[in-house]
Amino acid sequence: MSAVTDTAIAARTFDKATPHGPKPRRLTIARVGVYAFLIISAIYFLAPLWVMVVTSLKTLPEIREGFLFRWPQDLTFEPWVKAWTTACTGRDCEGIRPGFINSVKITVPSVLISILIAALNGYALSFWRFKGSGFFFGLLLFGAFVPYQVVIYPLIIFLREIGLFASLPGIIIIHTIFGMPILTLLYRNYFVALPEELFKAARVDGAGFWSAFFRIILPMSIPITIVAVILQVTGIWNDFLFGVVFAGRENMPMTVQLNNIVTTTTGVREYNVNMAATILTAAVPLAVYFFSGRFFVRGIAAGAVKG
Repeated sequence: MSAVTDTAIAARTFDKATPHGPKPRRLTIARVGVYAFLIISAIYFLAPLWVMVVTSLKTLPEIREGFLFRWPQDLTFEPWVKAWTTACTGRDCEGIRPGFINSVKITVPSVLISILIAALNGYALSFWRFKGSGFFFGLLLFGAFVPYQVVIYPLIIFLREIGLFASLPGIIIIHTIFGMPILTLLYRNYFVALPEELFKAARVDGAGFWSAFFRIILPMSIPITIVAVILQVTGIWNDFLFGVVFAGRENMPMTVQLNNIVTTTTGVREYNVNMAATILTAAVPLAVYFFSGRFFVRGIAAGAVKG
């Protein structure tokens, strides 16, 4: 009886201590300042995108009137069609559609291979530490801070000697090499934060290197894998330097073909076609961030910067 009475008293006390009703929303100077800063920042970053969109939907005579922010009076999608199918990217006038296909061919295998190798590196450096693993990890991180321009010429010579310069496998190798350092850091720090008891239990049950990796570690690394995919997709898709140097004429990505469209010096400068081609080129990274941005934040919070 005493226990029941004590429980009832505690419940009433808790009920009285719990706040009821709507949360008070006071309009303070700090809140107004935060909202004002966010609104101004949003306008600042969205204004160029708005100009690109409305310009791509205007005719050239309307563009020459100079009203950048005005919605098109004569709405047209012809610049988008031309940018995709018939815009000239040098001597070829097939639009940026071939560049889109080339970018997919470059991005997909580069992302898969670099993430798999980086996950294996982080796994080995976290749970299978070998003699000199710290030095190897530091050397790998040092490679992440080497400027790309410093190693371009040696890489050209290397790919030429093995017969892969200006080829699809060559540009995939380049993106894989330069993606491994930062991805290895992400995976290594994420795996260090995992409970080591799970790995030890798997070893007690007889799991080896590959079995523990594919059955225990890899299924637990989905959050950081999403972060790695976002970083690699946006980095490789937006790359211009490696594409123009290592891809070759037959494998030019969208960014290289976009540059050829925008910087053309013959004929009429079609700003609406240029804007449409730019938006089409940036559509994939924008879609990746739009649909998986929340997972990116979760992955970072789950251990991407721990260790």
